[in-house]
Amino acid sequence: MLILAIESSCDETSAAVTEGRKVLSNIVATQISEHKLYGGVVPEIASRRHTEAITAVCREALNKAKVSYDDIDAVAVTFAPGLIGALLVGVNFAKGLSASLNIPLIPVHHLRGHIAANYIDSDLKPPFLCLTVSGGNTIITEVTDYTCFKPIGGTTDDAAGECFDKVARALGLSYPGGVTLDKIATTPDEKEYPLPIPHTEGKYDFSFSGLKTAAVNIIHKFTQRGEEIDIPVLAATLRHRVCGILTEKVLSAAKDFGYKTVVLAGGVSANSELREMLKSECDKNNIQLYVPDLKYCGDNAAMIGVQGYYEYLSNNIANLNLNASATMPIDYR
Repeated sequence: MLILAIESSCDETSAAVTEGRKVLSNIVATQISEHKLYGGVVPEIASRRHTEAITAVCREALNKAKVSYDDIDAVAVTFAPGLIGALLVGVNFAKGLSASLNIPLIPVHHLRGHIAANYIDSDLKPPFLCLTVSGGNTIITEVTDYTCFKPIGGTTDDAAGECFDKVARALGLSYPGGVTLDKIATTPDEKEYPLPIPHTEGKYDFSFSGLKTAAVNIIHKFTQRGEEIDIPVLAATLRHRVCGILTEKVLSAAKDFGYKTVVLAGGVSANSELREMLKSECDKNNIQLYVPDLKYCGDNAAMIGVQGYYEYLSNNIANLNLNASATMPIDYR
């Protein structure tokens, strides 16, 4: 079964052709250089660029896979969550393809897609426990089947990626801030840059707003005193604190719920310290860890196509009334 998948939830226009878990092509047109001028994603600009790029991106995905529209059996598309204008571009394009080619339309939740990135080129099968970390989401989910998800913890305010991005911006680092912060980070120094460990009522919940504010206050304090900030060290201190919280929470959940397989997903799954720390702790506790290939950590259509395959098998087919949604829980069905 050949699926043409489309992803346009934020600032990447992507199309892919997949066959089950196999990725035949995966094309990504990024807008990073343009949004870098503004220090973050400008939703209106993102929507316009998706509109301009989507036809060519889909054509390139088909060409690279050496297939035509006539060979496609279904079209899968990210319909939630994300920037509403950006999502609508992909959803409406997919609906047009579904109608004109008379093929099924498969709606895919963006976070389910990120989890499915781990299925590509691996033997991973549910059940497992997944930590999904991105700029907009931080959530621990029990994945009991390919389309069955049970959240057991999540962020009560800011996501981990948002914490990284906003502190990076306060430090004057270029967009995307979290990626830049990870690249320049050296050795943490908690005595020089003390950061709190946020408290949450829920054992498996997260809170990064106060941590973000504490880091920004340190920056302001040093700036007001005319003192120089060791940016790589502060970046490393923040990274170490965030990764420690993420690792401690998901390992605690794995032990409490009896999981011997833990999966990492989302854009922040590319963070070097998070991957290393989680791997080390999983090894100590005899837990098998799966992490996506770095090229599938960011937003891409390949992961949408792979998850779309399992959504199709579970009869999750949409009609032409499908609409985009800026917010939607991962267990919406």
